[in-house]
Amino acid sequence: MAEKIIENRPLALKKAESEEEFISKHNIACYFYLDKNYPKRLTQCEDAPVIIFQKGEMNLDNPRIVSVVGTRNATDYGRGLTEELISGLARSVPGVMIISGLAFGIDIIAHRSCLKNNIPTTGVVGHGLDKMYPSAHTNTAREMIASGEGLLTDFT
Repeated sequence: MAEKIIENRPLALKKAESEEEFISKHNIACYFYLDKNYPKRLTQCEDAPVIIFQKGEMNLDNPRIVSVVGTRNATDYGRGLTEELISGLARSVPGVMIISGLAFGIDIIAHRSCLKNNIPTTGVVGHGLDKMYPSAHTNTAREMIASGEGLLTDFT
């Protein structure tokens, strides 16, 4: 195994340099598990990611974080309930932040409702920040970043 690492060292270093260039060019913050800016709640998780990548300026140590996730095939009732929940939180919980997955259905409804109600919102995505999936949510992701929040992932 050690021989393979030594053999592939030049390729690994070249890939690491490419990643560093991408991170710098796109203003992505990168936090290692032991960094002071690594979210404190994640350090309590047994399977916390070793490195996370953040696009935007979210406060992941906000004392009032609510996660909103749900089905990808939302009903009219589910959509309405999500919008009502977010607007209710906007009125009654100062400083609340919403985290969701930027997926189809309830997740994207939660993010868009947050933008409409001026609530900070962060999308945790299951891919690198070099692409957007689903691509239909690219504009919402851009709005989230522009409003001071953004995207979080543990994928490079």
